[in-house]
Amino acid sequence: MVPTVKHHNRYIKKDVSIVMYVGRMNGVDLFLLGRALMKIAEEAMPTEGLREYSTSVRAVMIVATDVLENPGSAIGEIAARTTLPQSQVSACVARLREGGAIVTEPDPKDRRRVLIRQAPEASDRVAFVRSTTIDAALAKALGTDDPDEISAVAATLEALAQRLKASSSRNS
Repeated sequence: MVPTVKHHNRYIKKDVSIVMYVGRMNGVDLFLLGRALMKIAEEAMPTEGLREYSTSVRAVMIVATDVLENPGSAIGEIAARTTLPQSQVSACVARLREGGAIVTEPDPKDRRRVLIRQAPEASDRVAFVRSTTIDAALAKALGTDDPDEISAVAATLEALAQRLKASSSRNS
């Protein structure tokens, strides 16, 4: 039997390799899970064949998401929304443009500014990134090579993502 410890309104099952909460997840648990998932996602992003960049995968994904949600934005606007330094946003935009994920065009109201939007067609690089599974990164994070366990966790993550997308679109 796994020993348990009472912690606030729930019991914690203690094991030498894992701490599992029985009951409702709290905000701290969710935050830590989010960080762990971000690390797995960064590990899952294919980098083969890419040169060294000054930008992190995380920063590029933050900028790419902002561009997707706010097409036709200028670099300064993206920087303000993401709280990333403008120089980092510029570097991410350059990396995304090089990979064919976005296009830029001069702002018709102010030719000194460029407006950024998602590319109308997915480039080969974008298609490759989108087709890469999370299986290897998930296996590494879970410490297992059991394909059934990896598939089950991946399916759970996919179901959660779909639920959150559906909820987000209803609340928009």
